[in-house]
Amino acid sequence: MIKTAVLGLGKMGLSHLAIARAHPDIELVAGCDSNTYLTDVLSQYAGLKCYADFDRLLAEESLEALIIATPSRIHAAMVKKALDRGLHVFCEKPFVLDPAEGVPLAEQAEQRRLVNQVGYHYRFVGAFREAARIVASGALGEVHHVRAEAYGPVVLRPSGSTWRSAKTEGGGALYDYACHALDLLNFVAGTPAGVQGVARHSVFSRDVDDEVYALFRYPNGASAQLSVNWSDDSHRKMSTTLSVWGTRGRLTADRQECQIYLREPHDALPGAPKGWSVRYTTDLTQEVWYYLRGEEYSAQVDHFVQNIKHGRLDGENSFRSALETDRLVAMLLEAENVPAAQRAAGIHSTPTPTPARRGKLWARLVGERP
Repeated sequence: MIKTAVLGLGKMGLSHLAIARAHPDIELVAGCDSNTYLTDVLSQYAGLKCYADFDRLLAEESLEALIIATPSRIHAAMVKKALDRGLHVFCEKPFVLDPAEGVPLAEQAEQRRLVNQVGYHYRFVGAFREAARIVASGALGEVHHVRAEAYGPVVLRPSGSTWRSAKTEGGGALYDYACHALDLLNFVAGTPAGVQGVARHSVFSRDVDDEVYALFRYPNGASAQLSVNWSDDSHRKMSTTLSVWGTRGRLTADRQECQIYLREPHDALPGAPKGWSVRYTTDLTQEVWYYLRGEEYSAQVDHFVQNIKHGRLDGENSFRSALETDRLVAMLLEAENVPAAQRAAGIHSTPTPTPARRGKLWARLVGERP
């Protein structure tokens, strides 16, 4: 049994708490949150030992792993304390707000051979996993365009302030939903190298973006479009879709299915005819021991557990891969700061970065040496 604690007991923290408590290989030792009303309720009615102070939790409990679901701004400091204690760490997304903070954390986890994972749960959705497999197989030919979209009714009127609505805390549609779409770009089609145009708008929020649009470029000239709007009530709930166009066909994947169009049959996809075919998530997803919100949430926690049990350090969604997504977010934010005159003139907001331009951080992040 892996002695584990959950840090941060908000919406995602409580989901992870329920999943961890039901896992046959986890001994859930404690929870931790500064909201004492919440911890009092959990202690009294759920029999969970709770702490209000993270340092006290680390000092008093003998842990092997930690699940972190706190506001994004404080991820880096808490991950560092956990790694210093020799704990395996599962951290909610985004990993860090500043990639410069994340690089040494990834290096520390790797050097100490600690399992590390970030909560990009879409990588565990059957249809998206199938999309990644199909693209890697070459069945679509050379990919020339990718589109990642996420729309839904999250913010539909001016509302009170929470950490998710504060720019300094890492809130807004960019960090809450666009980073999922960006991670899917990386997962299915590889990491873009530059961004040409960015638009971030506040529809109802005062301090953060409610919609994010951008055009990325790959080193080979292929493009990727990002389109995210969490103030769109034409959708019943947040819906994420990824589409890929190649020289031999295209695909579109979402939570429910992966639709494939082939100009001609391909050996890598036996049984897929010329034209359209559909593969459903229900057929592509393995059963999980505990269902909460979707199989992918339980599957990612089980992946973390199995990596610990078997000493695997090359699992899905490592700190290192999450940093690639953080790098795209940073690139997007940098592009938006280009002077208005340049934007009006149609000058590319951010050219494809070079190691010299990225400096030491970007060079280390992509595995180069400055």
